[in-house]
Amino acid sequence: MSDVRDHEFMRLALEAARGAATHDDVPVGCVLVSNGEVLAVGDNRREIDCDPTAHAEVVALRKAALSRGRWRMDGVTAYVTLEPCTMCAGALLNARVDRVVIAAMDEKAGAVGSRYNVLSDPRLLHEAALTYDVGASESAAMLRDFFQSRRDGAVQI
Repeated sequence: MSDVRDHEFMRLALEAARGAATHDDVPVGCVLVSNGEVLAVGDNRREIDCDPTAHAEVVALRKAALSRGRWRMDGVTAYVTLEPCTMCAGALLNARVDRVVIAAMDEKAGAVGSRYNVLSDPRLLHEAALTYDVGASESAAMLRDFFQSRRDGAVQI
């Protein structure tokens, strides 16, 4: 179940996603929050950084770990505009993020409910609480527009 703060933080993640599109990356954003304070914001940076691991969640986790001075993300909620892939779900799991709030689901590559359930598999070392469908329509529309513009030959959304 989501609350008003979930929508507020998801708006920040959606803003980060829009930023990713400006440098020709898939518009995905992630915001990490602890005790109501933003720890880090990440956007997809694979294209601009030439880094296959520069997904929004990984970018945000790296920033938060540096600012906290530790890799463990106890007490942290991640707000992501697109259901994490297996790499990102694994990173969130290994960072011990307590909760993940997801906007749009990814039926093709999602690892937090669509294809796999990495963050809720009791066989793994950690489980996170999950909240779905916060800002889903805006995120899905942004992704749809981004990919449509690529099919149409346009550069920006």
